[in-house]
Amino acid sequence: MLRDRFPHLRAILQALLVTFLWSTSWVLIKVGLRDIPPVTFAGLRYALAFACLLPLALRSSSRLSLRGLTGRRWLELVGLGILFYALTQGASFVSLAYLPAMTVSLLWNLTTITVAMLGIWVLAEPLTALQWGGVVLNLLGVLIYFFPAAFAGAQLVGLVAALVGVLANAGSSILGRSVNRRGDVQPVVVTAMSMGVGAVLLLTTGVCLQGVPPLRVQH
Repeated sequence: MLRDRFPHLRAILQALLVTFLWSTSWVLIKVGLRDIPPVTFAGLRYALAFACLLPLALRSSSRLSLRGLTGRRWLELVGLGILFYALTQGASFVSLAYLPAMTVSLLWNLTTITVAMLGIWVLAEPLTALQWGGVVLNLLGVLIYFFPAAFAGAQLVGLVAALVGVLANAGSSILGRSVNRRGDVQPVVVTAMSMGVGAVLLLTTGVCLQGVPPLRVQH
């Protein structure tokens, strides 16, 4: 069977789908930022996503996993919500408000290198020779694109936000990997609960600092 010959094919296809959806979101976020402040926009986006995902997390098949969450697991999910949604996504929206989508996307590639380094130390997952080669090529590509670097004025705000987002994204990848590889909490519960925490933080911060934007349907 195809699955037997290529055991990781499903995971690779899922990763490609996520990459496509993630890439197109940069463009759509830039469009939305014309009318909605970045932090509020991020909060609205993930609050809506949380509302859509919550019924799945509350299904009978997921309730047992939800009820079995210990205090430590709740702390991990709260930490994941802060890192991956509040900090990572908030920073990405802020950076997109000041920098072109292509620039932000390339800066985000530094996440791969950061995760690789943290994974060696935190998860005890050493890199293969091929993976080291990928890290080097990734870094060279980013350096070539940005050389000579020229950020000025408001773009520096976007640059700082992007770098904060990269660090938070790398940290959330390590924490998310640690939580999910134990297998004692269903992925939908991990995603929904952490997203809910992040959405509340983003939306509260956005409304307090940037107000509630006028939302309208455009034809």
